[in-house]
Amino acid sequence: MQLKNIPFLELPPTADFHCHLRQDTMMEFITPLVKEGGCDTIFVMPNLQPPITKVSDALAYHETLSRLAPGVTFLMSLYLHPELSAATIAEAARTKIIHGVKLYPAGVTTNSQDGVLDIEQYYPIFEEMEANDMVLNLHGEMMSSPPTEYAKADGTEAVTVLNAEPKFLPHLYKLHAAFPKLRIVLEHVSTREGLEAVRLCGRTVVGTLTAHHLWMTVDDWGCGDAFNFCKPVAKAPEDRVALVRAVIEGSGKFFFGSDSAPHPIQSKKGPGNAAAGCFTQPWCTALVIGALEEGIKQGWIKEEEIRRTSIEGFLSRYGREFYKLDGTTEQEGPMIRLERKGEKIPLVVASKDGSIEVVPFGRGKEVMSLSWVW
Repeated sequence: MQLKNIPFLELPPTADFHCHLRQDTMMEFITPLVKEGGCDTIFVMPNLQPPITKVSDALAYHETLSRLAPGVTFLMSLYLHPELSAATIAEAARTKIIHGVKLYPAGVTTNSQDGVLDIEQYYPIFEEMEANDMVLNLHGEMMSSPPTEYAKADGTEAVTVLNAEPKFLPHLYKLHAAFPKLRIVLEHVSTREGLEAVRLCGRTVVGTLTAHHLWMTVDDWGCGDAFNFCKPVAKAPEDRVALVRAVIEGSGKFFFGSDSAPHPIQSKKGPGNAAAGCFTQPWCTALVIGALEEGIKQGWIKEEEIRRTSIEGFLSRYGREFYKLDGTTEQEGPMIRLERKGEKIPLVVASKDGSIEVVPFGRGKEVMSLSWVW
């Protein structure tokens, strides 16, 4: 499929299977921007403050988001937490609105302080999820090692942000072996090891890929740009190339999840540690297409390797099929059109009253402009 220098490209609407829409004023500002990114379906993360652990809270959140962005299908999730019970899982499954449960290892990313310390204690929950055909969404990283573990006598390698994903993968294999029918998503895969782990597992295990990981390596966040800092962090150049190639492989094992995660400027550049997260939602589809064009330019992929079915599958169809959404076999209705108009991602996006400012990922980068076609 030709991408380089094409004047426009029409595709089915994008389905984003990993997105942070926050709460309160940030939610009210960000949520209406969803369709600007070409998305009509969003899988919403539950790591609010406090986290969403109750069915009633997830349904109330769904109602609010639907009011803010009419016409978008919001798929909700629960936060894996000791408050969850088998009865809660069964209740959630009956709603047909809550589709998954998110596992955050404690302390690995934004609002994960209430996360999991012992995965096996949740085996009864996973068993109930498997019985109710719900999805387990994994933030696949281990917590960084404390200094006391830097020089273990047995030579065990300490965990850092650079190897936190590979260190988590034994847990993925163990979960898949224990619950072979449980649908599992290894989210925001960022390494070659993560890609290969998903490929080695059965069809019930898939992975999501972000737009920003297709554009970055460790140098892009490790050399001072806090707005490129996310969890998992971008890794080696070889990992970036492997992720770009995975977008077009057409296996159905990988599909899009933006992990778009807005933070106020002061949370990224103010005192203390920079908040983890890249805001991509209004340009997410264009960033994916742009990353493929960059891959062609750099010689990582060849234009003849790209198939329209693979792009449509990655951005829309594969995820809808994995989540067993209605109407996924025949895409009807509006399309999205990407055109070259010289648009550049702005340096800052601000709410109407100016109370919230967010610096988007890729600021200043030229991208294709997106519109909806009926």
